[in-house]
Amino acid sequence: MPHLSRIPKVDRILAHPAAAAWLQTYRRPLLLRAIRQVLDDLRDELRGGASLPALETIIARIGAELLRLDTPHLCRVVNGTGTVINTNLGRSPLPPTVARQMLETATHYSNLEFDLAAGERGERYSHVEPLVCELTGAEAAIVVNNNAAALLLALASMGRGREVIVSRGELVEIGGSFRIPEVMTQSGALLREVGTTNRTHLKDYRGAITEQTGLLLKVSCSNFAVVGFTAEVGAGELAALAREAALPLLVDCGSGLMIDLEPLLGCGEKTVQHYLQSGADVVVCSGDKLLGGPQIGIIAGKREFIAPMKKHPLLRALRVDKMTLAALEGVLRLYRDERQAREEIPTLRMLTMTEEELARRGGRMVRRLRSHLPAGLRLSLVSGFSMVGGGALPLLQLPTRLISLQSDTLSAGEIEVLLRRADTPVIGRIARGAFLLDVRTVMDDDLPLLAAALEGLE
Repeated sequence: MPHLSRIPKVDRILAHPAAAAWLQTYRRPLLLRAIRQVLDDLRDELRGGASLPALETIIARIGAELLRLDTPHLCRVVNGTGTVINTNLGRSPLPPTVARQMLETATHYSNLEFDLAAGERGERYSHVEPLVCELTGAEAAIVVNNNAAALLLALASMGRGREVIVSRGELVEIGGSFRIPEVMTQSGALLREVGTTNRTHLKDYRGAITEQTGLLLKVSCSNFAVVGFTAEVGAGELAALAREAALPLLVDCGSGLMIDLEPLLGCGEKTVQHYLQSGADVVVCSGDKLLGGPQIGIIAGKREFIAPMKKHPLLRALRVDKMTLAALEGVLRLYRDERQAREEIPTLRMLTMTEEELARRGGRMVRRLRSHLPAGLRLSLVSGFSMVGGGALPLLQLPTRLISLQSDTLSAGEIEVLLRRADTPVIGRIARGAFLLDVRTVMDDDLPLLAAALEGLE
């Protein structure tokens, strides 16, 4: 084993001509960090029995490490997984028109909390509250940084110190191991479970109401499904019971769906409007799921319940920034025209693509990508299914077309690794011995990046 003392010192590296060139681009602390990282790696390799590489190889490794350190960690990827609302890949992409408005807001001053008409301090939520009310029929609305925060604020404001009745079948765990009972505990509300995991009846709610009851809660089980011998109480029935008992009804509808997708997808997901029209006093939902907007939690409902939330101490900790508000406003404006929303909001457009459209699109993609394939790689178009993702419609399978990539020399697993490590990472899935890219979720402007990544498979 080469002696560790033979590894070049930091000073020797800094004296190399490459170091002077690097310092024209990178700050000295970053260069030192890259050098030390590469030298530490070399020590580990030598201890493991490797031989010491030539100095120029070490210099090249330092240059690669510098580039890695200077590259933003959060980066664009090509989503070929077929999961439309992919939580790991950033959930819902925003429409380009909305992104441009965000850039304008981010790079200039804005009227975030300034009333231009009155010439005095304004309210940041005024930019989106009228739109939420217009689209949903709510009397008032407020937004916070995600749906868990929306539920936390609503429970703290409406149910703190009182019992909140909820079905055992709706005590869900959402992403990141956050559970409804834990959110309720943090809010100061007292959990009162009724019914069973698979069956809850109206009489269960009625029998649990006491003088200590402050609120009825219904949670949409959008991230899982219980099938078979099941029963649940609909929002309309629960709202009638709440009125009878002079209690408010809070609904967590999760996905933030604003357009009825039943005719297009055959799904049973209810819209925000449905829950409000059914009699819910307050509805909370996400903005980055089926709504197709930024990560945000929307609270909409009756003014008497929303007004106290606007003054609640938690709101300061949960409030959103100007860029998120700009994104939400832009997306909500598109919903004024349902056809425009379906065409311009990427999530809705991808979800509602027909099989015929996907087949044509897949054919065009394969023809374009074949000209970039190294020898030994083959592309073909096969049938498969996409998923909605984002904790929405877990049982819904959307028929799709998949680009199948196979190689004479590389396994599907090796292809997956190489594409995941490309300059623009390409994320797909492996099935039937092939690496697969779902046509539904590969965006039009991804194609040049995907072609470049395939060229790198030589």
